[in-house]
Amino acid sequence: MHGFSQTSEGNTTDMRTYARSVFDEEVELLRTLAQIPAPSSKEEQRAAFVSAWLREAGATRVEIDEAKNVLCWVNESPDAGVEVFSAHTDVVFDDLTPLPLREEDGYLCAPGVGDDTANLTGLLMGTRWLLAHPELTRDRSILVVANSCEEGLGNLRGTRALYDRYGDRIKSHVIFDTTLGNVVREAVGSVRWCVSCDGPGGHSFKAFGTQNAIVELSRLICALDRMKLPTGAVTTYNVGTISGGTTVNSIAAHAEMLFELRSTSDECLQSARRTFEETVRTCQSKGIRFTTEVVGERPASASIANPALDTLVDKACAATAAATGSWEINITPSSTDANIPLSRGIAAVCLGAVRGTGAHTRGERIETSSLEDGLVAILSMLAP
Repeated sequence: MHGFSQTSEGNTTDMRTYARSVFDEEVELLRTLAQIPAPSSKEEQRAAFVSAWLREAGATRVEIDEAKNVLCWVNESPDAGVEVFSAHTDVVFDDLTPLPLREEDGYLCAPGVGDDTANLTGLLMGTRWLLAHPELTRDRSILVVANSCEEGLGNLRGTRALYDRYGDRIKSHVIFDTTLGNVVREAVGSVRWCVSCDGPGGHSFKAFGTQNAIVELSRLICALDRMKLPTGAVTTYNVGTISGGTTVNSIAAHAEMLFELRSTSDECLQSARRTFEETVRTCQSKGIRFTTEVVGERPASASIANPALDTLVDKACAATAAATGSWEINITPSSTDANIPLSRGIAAVCLGAVRGTGAHTRGERIETSSLEDGLVAILSMLAP
């Protein structure tokens, strides 16, 4: 394996050399990982594979915790704050059998191949590079995490568990997610509800005129669509799913929807939350009962100055530029595993290490050649 010299230009050259030397192996690793099913909360197969791969790569301190996170200590120095590097194992698809993979015209295509399997693959290759060069980790505490439950209603459970265990020791956190050219330094917080509507129901002809749960829930949706949002920060809402009723000739006795609010400001998020709750109350009527259950909650960034965060973001931008040859970098807010450390005032950044399209669709694909650039970006972040 290749090391690297101490000059910035030399570093990048040697990282590029390493990335090229392991390219075929990285592609093969991605082919394997991309086919292993990993719905949120059911990541056991991927976690077992990643754990075994890391041990074969030379890691001696690897475990799978109760949250199904794979934790790999590359080095632990008693006087150094912990540097966490992570990528998530879960995908948005419920498949429990091998995911379909195909290759065409320079692309790898599979559900979840880019979000976040390709980034995880790059992190694994970068971890092996670190393990082979202990001089890069001397006097550092480095914890590599393949975490669970980032997607959807996984509610960041893997990263929450990590911070419950090590939060008082972590000084920085780098997340590999999204695509090359994107850097996330601001967390978009969210609250998600299951909203249910229950009414008397009845026969569509004989009980005509009885309140219909689907209609009443639709009235609530229209009222929510008119609610005034706070203007202090970008704040949004969405009705994600709606379901209910039994047959075409029955007045629906039950209907429900998934509803979410998002904002980059916790203050605005809580203001919108109060408006949502008041809107639900005002739509209650005789014979109809609305109930709400919070099914997901993600914190926004803490509103405090953080020079360490600025330094980490600068490093992420430089790493991206070194990998791509371009300083046209999109610094954007998003909802990622970085929400947890950013809400606690810990320096955290999320950056992408692959080019691709179709995230969260079964037609997702990544540009296979971009794995080389992505690995250079990852190595630049792992390096001291």
